[in-house]
Amino acid sequence: MMTVFSYWYLEKRYLKKRFKNSKVKRSLWWAPGIFMMLYTIYLSFTKNFLPDDISIVNRYLFLLGIFVIPIAIYAICSAFGKAWCIIRKTKKNWGNLIGFFLALYSMYVVIYGSTIGIRKLEINRMELAFKDLPDAFDGYRIAVFADAHVGTFTGSWKNILDRDIDSINAQKADAIMFLGDIQNIKPSELYPVQDILMKLKAKDGVFSVLGNHDYNDYTNEDPAIEAANEREVISREIQFGWNVLRNEHFTIRRGNQSIVFAGEESACLKKSEPKRDIEKTLEGVSDDAFVVLMQHAPLVWRDDILPKSNAQLTLSGHTHGGQISLFGFRPISLTTKEYLGLYKEDDRMLFVTAGIGGVVPLRFGISPEIAVITLRKAK
Repeated sequence: MMTVFSYWYLEKRYLKKRFKNSKVKRSLWWAPGIFMMLYTIYLSFTKNFLPDDISIVNRYLFLLGIFVIPIAIYAICSAFGKAWCIIRKTKKNWGNLIGFFLALYSMYVVIYGSTIGIRKLEINRMELAFKDLPDAFDGYRIAVFADAHVGTFTGSWKNILDRDIDSINAQKADAIMFLGDIQNIKPSELYPVQDILMKLKAKDGVFSVLGNHDYNDYTNEDPAIEAANEREVISREIQFGWNVLRNEHFTIRRGNQSIVFAGEESACLKKSEPKRDIEKTLEGVSDDAFVVLMQHAPLVWRDDILPKSNAQLTLSGHTHGGQISLFGFRPISLTTKEYLGLYKEDDRMLFVTAGIGGVVPLRFGISPEIAVITLRKAK
């Protein structure tokens, strides 16, 4: 509807007289809008949430950002400007000028974000101090990454994933933690990049949890096939040499001292039955143990993890930091409280990473990120 309104409004307001006697020019004006409407209808018949060839969606979103969104922005600004002129009885429609620059800026966001922004990588290093950290783990380093969405890294973009994995290994961390969403919708996406993912190595191992995209929430297959896909994702990660924690925990020891790595099932499933269970995840863990908890979605930190566990540090992904920041404003902040960075509640902390990928390959103002967390004993 927005496409039709935008093209119709601009034709009616500015192009009608010029196109009046030329059907060819009118057809050329409407061609991009009609093409995008047909493209939208085509995608609506996709069996699953996404087609198997993700490039079909990527092209659609890019074209949407070039031929639909800028025109819609201009048309809306122009229409409001015209209404303001009528109300104030003035002739100068400032909405046209505002709409023109906003439309150009939106095109810049799409072009830059899908070509340069998505290729960036930031290494976010931080030291987090805890009073109850065992002395033997003062200086313990954890490399954290999330939201790989490897199905998006196809073709030449495969090199980006290879660079990211090499960068993680280069941190020489004691442990590596992956916080979920290794795929977009199907485990077959892992086949072309499994050699890259198998390169991840750390002294105490690689630990992972599942994200919402790693379950069967985004396919419409036979239940048996969906269950098999879920098992295959887990099996593949195990073959990579990763420790997949599904409401489980793992103890890391240094002499007679230890810390606990715990992994809870994802909290943001829509179609699948809820599987997260904080009590089961920490079953047998003493109340005075130092716990690093992996939970893909940060949305349950305040309501579930804080009151039902003693986990001192929770690590999450899922949000991608919103992927877009416009003049310092992040649209995701309107709907989500904990979406990027470090949050504290008394002596307990939540860190949400921006992740390294996404279903939509676009980043503007929120770069892909690898976090390196050094645990410190508070003085």
